[in-house]
Amino acid sequence: MNGTGPTNQTFISQRLRLNYVDWGNRGKPPLVLVHGGRDHARSWDWTAEALCAEWHVVAMDHRGHGDSDWVSDGNYQANDMVYDLAQFIHQLDVGPVTIVSHSMGGNVALRYAGVFPEMVRKIVAIEGLGLSPARQEEVRARPYPERFAEWIGKKRAASGRNPRKYASIEDALARMIEENSYLTEEQARHLTIHGVNRNEDGTFSWKFDPHLNIWGVEDIADEFLQQTWGAIACPTLLLYGADSWASNPEKDGRVWYFNNAKVIEFDKAGHWLHHDQFDRFMQTLRDFL
Repeated sequence: MNGTGPTNQTFISQRLRLNYVDWGNRGKPPLVLVHGGRDHARSWDWTAEALCAEWHVVAMDHRGHGDSDWVSDGNYQANDMVYDLAQFIHQLDVGPVTIVSHSMGGNVALRYAGVFPEMVRKIVAIEGLGLSPARQEEVRARPYPERFAEWIGKKRAASGRNPRKYASIEDALARMIEENSYLTEEQARHLTIHGVNRNEDGTFSWKFDPHLNIWGVEDIADEFLQQTWGAIACPTLLLYGADSWASNPEKDGRVWYFNNAKVIEFDKAGHWLHHDQFDRFMQTLRDFL
């Protein structure tokens, strides 16, 4: 990365102090970047740096992620994160905004765009629709009480687990590369440096709350989610990696719940296609914006 980079700012949402980074240029059109699960705002740095001359770019750390507060009870709900995003945009006092989002952040941002359609000019969601209909069916084939009991067991286990400690940045970096083999070493190092805290004993731990690995048994009802997607009024771009676990909504039918959505699939890209195929991603993004 070059240049001076962004400044760190905070805002309050549901009693939590949440962090965001601001790339300056207030007065330019607002562009809000929303990261995915177990990630952080600084994972957008390459995108932000490429666009910050023409846009007022801001990127938030979700609750439980990056430099934002963890939730005291360790229970994370997508709709609380929608509230956080709404609060963030409300406090910026700009709008309508353009949103670029990834994964869990895409799920959150698309809900925001459906609830406040007048506040979003355009939205990009990279693999942001959650589980495919086929995977949902598979999960729900198990009785709800059984899944609920399993969730309680996992939460109880998580309560006794401390964040994993790495002896060095290099050890954490190796884990990052293991998680996404498409990353260049430079990308992986940047994501690692901004993704860890140094502990008092000199070791390093990821910033995200370990409880984020255990989501609730069920989210909102499918029909409510579909209604929300259907309420999005702005042009919508849904991006998918051909080598990802995520299901392409053009193939599984979910794109039909949207009024004005286009799907583009990237070959030689996984779930983090904005890192895996950065140049193509930026070209696609610029064309859309």
